[in-house]
Amino acid sequence: MTIKAVRGTRDLLPPETALWNRVEQTAREVFALYNFSEIRTPIFEDTQLFARGVGEATDIVSKEMYTWEDRARAQSEKAQSLTLRPENTAGVVRAYIEHRLWEGPGLQKLYYIGAQFRRERPQKGRYRQFYQIGAEVIGPPTAGSESPVRDAEVLQMLVMLLNRLEIKDWTLQLNSVGSPSSRPAFNDALRKALNGVVDRMCVDCQRRAVTNPLRVFDCKVPEDQPIIEKLPRISGFLDEADRKHFDQVQEILRATGVPFLINDRLVRGLDYYTRTAFEFTQGSLGAQNALLGGGRYDGLSEALGGPRAPGIGFAIGEDRFVMALAPTSGTHVPELVPQAYVAPLGEGMNVAAAKLASELRSAGLRVEFGDESFRLKKSFETAEKLGIQKVIIIGEDETKSGEYSVKDLKTGEQQKMCISEIVERNRRR
Repeated sequence: MTIKAVRGTRDLLPPETALWNRVEQTAREVFALYNFSEIRTPIFEDTQLFARGVGEATDIVSKEMYTWEDRARAQSEKAQSLTLRPENTAGVVRAYIEHRLWEGPGLQKLYYIGAQFRRERPQKGRYRQFYQIGAEVIGPPTAGSESPVRDAEVLQMLVMLLNRLEIKDWTLQLNSVGSPSSRPAFNDALRKALNGVVDRMCVDCQRRAVTNPLRVFDCKVPEDQPIIEKLPRISGFLDEADRKHFDQVQEILRATGVPFLINDRLVRGLDYYTRTAFEFTQGSLGAQNALLGGGRYDGLSEALGGPRAPGIGFAIGEDRFVMALAPTSGTHVPELVPQAYVAPLGEGMNVAAAKLASELRSAGLRVEFGDESFRLKKSFETAEKLGIQKVIIIGEDETKSGEYSVKDLKTGEQQKMCISEIVERNRRR
């Protein structure tokens, strides 16, 4: 039986990987402009990190995590429960606490790029092993971590990233999900409104109505939407501090030319979010139209046993994000075709061909080379199939003279050149 990739995973192959690299490199360049530095956290963590950080009642923790007992410990120790990371914010905050990063100057502005894992139903753009690009701003309140300026700065950075990648027709949706001081009154009102109607809603909404009623707004079941439309909105329950914070975020965005829409149904699927929540959407992605999303999480550090450290961040689902590039943007990364093909001519020429290829690569040229067993016709055919225009022929005569026959497969022209001439002509091209 042929072994294939596990369901919900996939291989990323050239030339698609060139586009992924372009996205990641652009993200790194934009993040650097905003003074973000890279963090790399472990790919698996103690299960309690996600239970306490993300929330035991969330779909991620209750349904979707890959968790196992680590029995590779001393027999006297209890087996530790470990989980492949389903998201990266909790891991970043854990690292912030463990390494006492609040002792450094100013705010911690950190970004990550890497694989995450969730046991979801695989569908277009959604995989069980998927990739995220994300960033977090976290620090003590004295460093300005609570300021609405931080929220607006993150959103401005994302707009720059989308513009640099030439992603068109995006929409920034914005909401405030309140804070622990204003949310209890809203939850009470929401539970009262759901009483008597929640039995007609999906099983997930029935569970959420008890554990976290705010997340009823995250429901995508079409039959539940008429009920959800009639529910109260948190915008009517924000206290003065939460309302002022949200108003200032909007004011800064308007002043800096960032367009947005208020969506008072917008919530995020993780329990740690407070105040500002946001999503960038784009119609070309279909029903599941979210490009990326994030929000503020002012109590997450304390929930994980750390000091008070308000924060805000986002995650880009890279699998879906790359899908948005093709139909709507001018972003194109040409496949890197080698600039020359070295064709060893005759027995014993492999060593000389390898030496020549090495010298050309050291000079900055992309080079492929064949084998001394190839006839010249086969070398030309191979180079043509690879899209290579220049073939450098190396035989005994060329090795002695230091001049090589360079054939242009497009024009048919053939010239004698030394290494420096080959390098210089390719650099000019």
